[in-house]
Amino acid sequence: MKSDIQIARETNLAEIEQIAQSVEINPKELERYGNYIAKVPLKLIDNQRAEKSNLILVTAITPTKAGNGKTTVSIGLTLGLNKIGKRAVCALREPSLGPCFGVKGGAAGGGYAQVLPMEKINLHFTGDFHAVTSAHNMISALLDNYIYQHKDEGFALKEILWKRVLDVNDRSLRNIITGLGGKSNGVVMESGFDITPASEIMAILCLSTSLEDLRRRIDNILLGVTIENKPFKVKDMKVGGAIVALLMDAINPNLVQTTENTAAFVHGGPFANIAHGCNTILATKMAMSHSDYTITEAGFGADLGAEKFFNIKCRKAGLNPKLTVLIATTQALKMHGGIDESQIKSPNPEGIREGLKNLDRHIENLRSFGQTVVVTLNLFDFDTAEEIEIIRNHCAEMGVAFATNSAFADGGLGATELAQLVVEQIEKNPSQPLKFTYPNNAEIRAKIESVCRNIYRAKSVTFSKTALKQIERIEEFGMSDYPVCIAKTQYSFSADAKLYGSPENFNINIRDLVINSGSEMIVAIAGDIMRMPGLSKSPQAERIDVIDGQIEGLS
Repeated sequence: MKSDIQIARETNLAEIEQIAQSVEINPKELERYGNYIAKVPLKLIDNQRAEKSNLILVTAITPTKAGNGKTTVSIGLTLGLNKIGKRAVCALREPSLGPCFGVKGGAAGGGYAQVLPMEKINLHFTGDFHAVTSAHNMISALLDNYIYQHKDEGFALKEILWKRVLDVNDRSLRNIITGLGGKSNGVVMESGFDITPASEIMAILCLSTSLEDLRRRIDNILLGVTIENKPFKVKDMKVGGAIVALLMDAINPNLVQTTENTAAFVHGGPFANIAHGCNTILATKMAMSHSDYTITEAGFGADLGAEKFFNIKCRKAGLNPKLTVLIATTQALKMHGGIDESQIKSPNPEGIREGLKNLDRHIENLRSFGQTVVVTLNLFDFDTAEEIEIIRNHCAEMGVAFATNSAFADGGLGATELAQLVVEQIEKNPSQPLKFTYPNNAEIRAKIESVCRNIYRAKSVTFSKTALKQIERIEEFGMSDYPVCIAKTQYSFSADAKLYGSPENFNINIRDLVINSGSEMIVAIAGDIMRMPGLSKSPQAERIDVIDGQIEGLS
């Protein structure tokens, strides 16, 4: 089969005006970024129309290094729905340069189920990530300057909570010292970098519902704690307007197209293992305003992405998905069934059967939210009829609808079975109103424990002294009503990346809490997860090149 980038280049792209017209957007409203990309103004969100759209979440079982193909299936389902005569639009996250040059080589789907132009989407796109990075680091610069300029007046922070960000996997920048080299270089202090997808500005962009809401949230960002033990926020520096100015373009959703020239909105890009893992509320509502079926995805497995999608994004935006699609692959099931990674492409029915315990746990979790679940097997050419039948029969025993899909190889045609099943389930058995894992008024510790025990199935939850101190601060500052966003490994229900399958009797240790008062959530750091990833011994950057004026190595 041809590579992703070959398929992308061979696709005849429609002018972005045509894509806009296909979903009843007046081309005159577009802000074009070349011939095939445009930003769409927020005024085109129609909340009444959005309420009538069927919102579908695509998530997956616990991922492995082999991947599950969540973005590919999301795009494929959109194509499949259009194939059977439905107006469907997908709303997806933007890729980060970190994984593109690190592990994945791209995150715009794959095969014949991609969003295009994939090279631009995977790299600089419309500059949203750069805007978020600049806005975040502008706050850092302004904060350092404020401390420097006002120190002689007695101003000081006993604790600085705001770090820097960069959209590059750079482990050397996790912890740094700033202000070295003389008094004119500022105040010497410890700092560090997170990756841009973990930035609170990214979370704010994704959770804002308007330009006014964006400004309110930015003003409310907690930067540090004063000597008097009072919160020090962006609004105290009077620079909120300047930060909004940097995000004026970034807040508008990006309109692109799929490999079959259907509309797609790609906007925002937080990771689900270190942030809340969902695209922007604004892009989702824009897609819902212009489609009868809206497909969106949440990062990594359902224990991370779907949980945060429901408990954070849907809670904030008032969204109620009609259905959740849960992706599995034979490779992932075998790894969760104890089969070595080197053997997961070989037939192994027993490995499949054992790995289904992981699938079952995700089904149970999704049902706890009131969701109707459809399981889809993302097909590979080495899957056997016996293995597929084992999964199909198991889903029947679980009372869960099941369909295979081959969107990667066959585009929309390969997802029509899934599309028809999704439509049938929404018409006959739609999801119930969302049931959250915890109420808003629960204590922060109780919220964390509820997710860890009920979603992850942890036997116990422990908190470090640092975490307990932060909980006290959260309560003192009146922020206990925020939802929690747990940062942990994506490879396990536990905080141990090597603990595959459906582990039990494990402890989760919360070593720190990050107060995101602008995005209005509390990030709980579990285990040894890092908010600035590192690069592997052989990163994808070694295979990316420009040959005869064309980019190679992206996938």
